[in-house]
Amino acid sequence: MSDRFEDGMEARRGILGDAHVDSAEADKLEFDTPFQTLITEGAWGTVWHDDTISKRERSMLTLALLAATGNFEEIPMHIRATQNTGASPKDVIQAFMHVAVYAGVPKANHAIKLAKQTYKELKVEI
Repeated sequence: MSDRFEDGMEARRGILGDAHVDSAEADKLEFDTPFQTLITEGAWGTVWHDDTISKRERSMLTLALLAATGNFEEIPMHIRATQNTGASPKDVIQAFMHVAVYAGVPKANHAIKLAKQTYKELKVEI
């Protein structure tokens, strides 16, 4: 394993939690191993491992970008990750307010709906 992979796995576990990563690893097949390596080294080992900005800020950026680009499927996962990044529900709603202004109200509205559902599942008061 490369250092970048090891750094990525450390960041991935720290942000998403062991249970999530263990589940993803258990589901991994030879077919998607190259993809899993790519995201572990690239997204987690390069972007998330970098400490230029805080995990809280990176979490808010990620949620805003997911919503703005309509990649809603990963929003609940990244809402759950806020418990490890320090991004509060107030931070998250502000990120989605930016989405509303700069990328569209419907995208922000759907992201907020997903966030509310996820916070409810987590029993996080909002």
